[in-house]
Amino acid sequence: MTTTAAQCVLCAQDGGALIWRGEKLRLIRAVEEGFPAFYRVIWNAHAAELSDLSDDDRNLCMKAVAAVERVMRDTLAPTKINLAALGNMVPHLHWHVIARFDWDSHFPASVWANAQRPRNADKEAAVAAQLSLLDAQLAERLSAQFG
Repeated sequence: MTTTAAQCVLCAQDGGALIWRGEKLRLIRAVEEGFPAFYRVIWNAHAAELSDLSDDDRNLCMKAVAAVERVMRDTLAPTKINLAALGNMVPHLHWHVIARFDWDSHFPASVWANAQRPRNADKEAAVAAQLSLLDAQLAERLSAQFG
């Protein structure tokens, strides 16, 4: 079954804490237990797949994903950044941009896999304490790059 814009949750709402919104896309911070630096770059117009976009729009989308990744790396110094565009649950084009740390409960497995170890509340809180600064830096970078 194809989801239409009228049925789409990402057409109806931001999809998380709105960090920045531009004409074509937006950045939100998601609430994902155990992963405080979990963001989504969401295409504003309803599109299910990256190939639904024009070449220029695809390039814009990927430049935004790369900009978010770069700011997260510079600010948090994670072990790795995970990028994913699954869309199985919400068939609206969005990219997950997730800061991963070698101490996180699931590392090196996917955030959607089984936990590898117990969560580290102190280290999660230390990352969470940096999110206000990170959000501001992300909004500044996206505004400067995409207007």
